[in-house]
Amino acid sequence: MATNAKTSTVEDQRRGQDRILAIVAELLESEGYDAVQLREVAKRSRTSLATIYKRYANRDELILAALHEWMAENRYSGLADQTVEPGETLYDGMMRVLRTIFEPWEQHPAMLTAFFRARAAPGGQEIFRRGLDTTAPAFMQVLSGVDETFIRDLDTILSTVIYGLLGRFAAGELAIKDIVPSLDRTVYWLAAGYEAAGRTEARD
Repeated sequence: MATNAKTSTVEDQRRGQDRILAIVAELLESEGYDAVQLREVAKRSRTSLATIYKRYANRDELILAALHEWMAENRYSGLADQTVEPGETLYDGMMRVLRTIFEPWEQHPAMLTAFFRARAAPGGQEIFRRGLDTTAPAFMQVLSGVDETFIRDLDTILSTVIYGLLGRFAAGELAIKDIVPSLDRTVYWLAAGYEAAGRTEARD
């Protein structure tokens, strides 16, 4: 009986935590980053403020937890099924992965704004690192056999371009639907340059 009671308590806590994070994600998407206030989250999730503070030290930590959960369910869910297609070019493979990553953002632009703002908050670097760790296996499948120096340069260039595009989107300078086409052009020229360099080396 004691074991069953303990299991029930753990399950109740997990359901409570899931409900809290779901409320935060709902607020981020429907009302925006600034709408996430701990008292409002407690009210909507029918949870005490003390319980929320017990689990999350502050508002930033709560938002980051909700974003981690949302991204795992939405942004990265399709990556596990990614496989290299026969005859797929470097450009085609990279864009396949990038489209899989950005499709949920296009459907939920407010969450992308929240992600960009959260990245600048205390502990925000962790959300970016975890994203890189999650997407790396899909990219490395595409980049199998590619020169390591190019991969390092590619990582630097793409991460810089993506961060710049997200910043412009968050500032209202770029539409959500313009992000992937901008990445498409960047990847096209990077892949074309790499392949041209390979042909030059082969002739020499």
